[in-house]
Parts: sequence; structure tokens; C-alpha cells
Amino acid sequence: MPVLIEIISPEKVLVSREVDMAVLPGMEGDIAAMPEHAPMMLLLRGGVVALHEGDVVTDRFFVAGGFADITGTRCTVLADKAVPVSEISIDNATAQLEALSEIWDKTDKTDMTRLSALQDQILAVRAEIDAGVGNA
Repeated sequence: MPVLIEIISPEKVLVSREVDMAVLPGMEGDIAAMPEHAPMMLLLRGGVVALHEGDVVTDRFFVAGGFADITGTRCTVLADKAVPVSEISIDNATAQLEALSEIWDKTDKTDMTRLSALQDQILAVRAEIDAGVGNA
């Protein structure tokens, strides 16, 4: 019995199909969405969603944070940004990391709210670079 996976970015629905398992990058560690999974909401960190058919990973998508709603029959990923790993541009991600690093350097170090948001963005871009390098 498969689980329906949907990966939705602000721009479009990237995936809507059945898989045997989807491994998601949760904030507290990776988690597998599988048939008969207990219902839960999951906060996502920047990382790769791997879709499985049996023991084979058929597709990999980078997500830059967001949420996942998991039930025993469905997994809906609402991503802040989502792209197939094969479409990651290392050059663009590296430029984005450099820009975020400059913003970090100029940010008031007592502004914990701003620093926390920047840290999340920096970690997501680093995860994107890692995913792209691993796919090269």
C-alpha cells in the first residue's frame, strides 16, 4: 500500500504521486513517511526529500525549509523553496551564501530574531550546495 506524496513550492506543485516511502529532512532529524504512519506535522530544515520505490531512490528534491503533514496514506510537503536536486545551480547557491554572509556580518549581533532567521537561511543554502555537489 503506497503513500501519496505531494511536494508544493510557492511556484508550483512539483510532485503528486504514490511512492513506497518518502524520507524528509525534519528539524530534529530525518523521518520516513510510510503507509500507516501516525499522523503528525513536521517542521522541515533545508535538505533533500528522497522518494523511494521499494529499496530504490527514484527522485530527490531539495527543500529549503517548510512543513510536512504526514498521515497513514498521504504526505504533503509545503516547502519554502523546492527544486529537483538535478536542477540545483551551485553557482547561484554559492552567490546566495556569499550575500547572506555579508548580511550576517552587517547585522546587529544583539538582534537575536534577525540572526536566527539569517542562520536558518544560511543553513538552508549550505544544504542546497551540499545536495548539488552530491549530485554532480
